[in-house]
Amino acid sequence: MQYNFFEVMRPGIYSTFQDIGFKNTQHLGVTTSGVMDPFLFFIANSLVGNDLNLPMIEFAFQGPKLKLIKGKAKFSIAGNVEFIIIKKNNIINGISNRSYYLSEGDIIDIIRTIDSNYGYLTVEGGFVLEGNFNSFSTLTYSSIGPNQGKKIIKKQSINFFKNGSRINKEFKYGLTKKMNKIRVIQGPQMNFFMLKTINKFFKNQYIINKSSNRIGIRINGSQIFALNSHNIDSEPVVKGSIQIPGSGDPIVLMNDHPTIGGYPKIATVILNDLPLLAQFPIGTNFQFGLISLKDAENIFKESWVKFKKKLLEIKTI
Repeated sequence: MQYNFFEVMRPGIYSTFQDIGFKNTQHLGVTTSGVMDPFLFFIANSLVGNDLNLPMIEFAFQGPKLKLIKGKAKFSIAGNVEFIIIKKNNIINGISNRSYYLSEGDIIDIIRTIDSNYGYLTVEGGFVLEGNFNSFSTLTYSSIGPNQGKKIIKKQSINFFKNGSRINKEFKYGLTKKMNKIRVIQGPQMNFFMLKTINKFFKNQYIINKSSNRIGIRINGSQIFALNSHNIDSEPVVKGSIQIPGSGDPIVLMNDHPTIGGYPKIATVILNDLPLLAQFPIGTNFQFGLISLKDAENIFKESWVKFKKKLLEIKTI
């Protein structure tokens, strides 16, 4: 079968295919993976009329530069992103969180994310991909997922299913709250820390370290230490776990985290705030705030109900 396709002129810094992630695979040693910002993921798919869970390209800092070689395409880019569309006779300064129509020979150049880390690119009808474990997420550290488990590379072809329609849409709502307090619930080893250390953890200002990535966000501030030892027997960990290693500098485990870990976990970032944390640029200052498990569940349910209503209000332009 002959597919429509793009050619990769520049892959970007870290561009991979992702969907919502792997489910029920941690007992096999395969972590959750998936998109770092599911809010933007759903927006991008909604803008081109796709099923909300269709996989797309997630890019970090600088995105890919793609040339449409065959077919016509309707695409969207979600996030706070600077990009241009290069046509035969003119250059269009792209606007994030809306869709555009491409003809053969047109080029998308995703220049950078602005005051954030991750953005998303999809096309109407979706990309032609092979997945694993009922997911189309790429876990590069294990070479699992589409594109042979690798990042997108220069000169490769990216196939997609259908010619896009000319009807475009836009999403005009605020995407992320300007908040610098990340909410957490108690971690399974919070009792490994003295009360004054716990209080210090919540009073302290932390800063995002430049070595952060999809595995974990490393943060610096006043160091904290467990009462007895920074080592525990290895046990299962989840996305959002805040580990305290021997250095005293916390590590927040993110989507590509290992399935087990041997550091005490003082707290766990709530699901609703993980995308906010993932989008904090290097050098961002923030604090942690403790809430109850019940409050965390209610926040998650209420936020998704509101967000899905906003998706239904996306307008044709």
